[in-house]
Amino acid sequence: MKRAKKNLLSRRKILDSAFEEFGKQGYGLSSVNTICTAGDISKGILYHYFKDKDELYLVCIRELFDSLIEHLHNELSNVSGTKQIRLERYFDARLRFFRENPLHHNLFCDVIVAPPAHLAQAIAEIKADFDTLNISVLTELLQSAKLRSDMTIQSVVEIFRLYQDFANARYQMEPAGALDLEKHEKICKRSLGILLYGVIERDGNEK
Repeated sequence: MKRAKKNLLSRRKILDSAFEEFGKQGYGLSSVNTICTAGDISKGILYHYFKDKDELYLVCIRELFDSLIEHLHNELSNVSGTKQIRLERYFDARLRFFRENPLHHNLFCDVIVAPPAHLAQAIAEIKADFDTLNISVLTELLQSAKLRSDMTIQSVVEIFRLYQDFANARYQMEPAGALDLEKHEKICKRSLGILLYGVIERDGNEK
């Protein structure tokens, strides 16, 4: 086997074991020892490819978000129809990705629920393109809608971010791996629907 191919296989083996460990235990309770034991990997090999646990965690996160963004771009490239249809397609695409990639699902939950504080800036930079994509989906919907006179696209985006923070914060006291992603996605979708359409039908004379 050529060295380059062997290097790729060794690195892949480490990452697969790391995805499992970080997803099940979260960053805080995970360990390099367990990653090595579970994947039948020597510590020497692991440290040959990755400086430490932090670097390994961040590489896993980058792979997760790169794959997710590519999937969403492919799924949403030809979406048309009503605002509701486009919204449904977006969340359906997200769920389909995680159903098809359970290792990515577990790590995504850990990043959303309990990211390590000392890596917050690095994680934010890695997530930036995903966050931008989320906002672009919302912005596109808003650009084709008639907003209330006291609302701007920017103000709605800021409210949506608050909704997201609330949806994520309610899971932060749960143990690692306990987040039900389908339930979480439904909450996000319902929150966005409420933000866009409200919950109360206006009376004819109400302004």
